[in-house]
Amino acid sequence: MPKNDDFIRKALNEFQHILRISGPAASASYSLLGSIIMLSLIGYFIDRHFVTFPVFLLIGLLLGLVVGFYGLFKFINK
Repeated sequence: MPKNDDFIRKALNEFQHILRISGPAASASYSLLGSIIMLSLIGYFIDRHFVTFPVFLLIGLLLGLVVGFYGLFKFINK
């Protein structure tokens, strides 16, 4: 039975190591998606309020892309 526990411990340590290494890349991708989604939603709600659909939605989408890719660029050049 101790042989099985040793395998599980090694597997969990390796999994933790992989998560630790991939953390910054996951953070960069979440910030890219988050900025696109949040700024698009803000543009959508402004469009609904002022009845100007899809002007602010497109502005929010483009601004989200610019902000998201700028954050990704900063991550890559770090």
